[in-house]
Amino acid sequence: MNTFHLIVAGPGGNHYDGQAGCILLRASEGDLAVMAGHIPMMTTVKAGECRITCPDGSERVGKTDGGLLTVAEDAVTLLSGNFEWK
Repeated sequence: MNTFHLIVAGPGGNHYDGQAGCILLRASEGDLAVMAGHIPMMTTVKAGECRITCPDGSERVGKTDGGLLTVAEDAVTLLSGNFEWK
């Protein structure tokens, strides 16, 4: 599985900082999945579930109240006003 560096951050610090195979969440235009090699972009994130696929194939599920997602060549960052793991 190809991976990328993912950071999920909020006011209290980082909730996730490591490699990921995919992040799936609700963006301003609808559901969005980001995988390794995704084109650089930036979008707002709506409140809802956030699913992260770890390099070993396991999945972590969290909840965000919205925020901003940036996809760069070297990292993907989700900045959330409030994020908690389910």
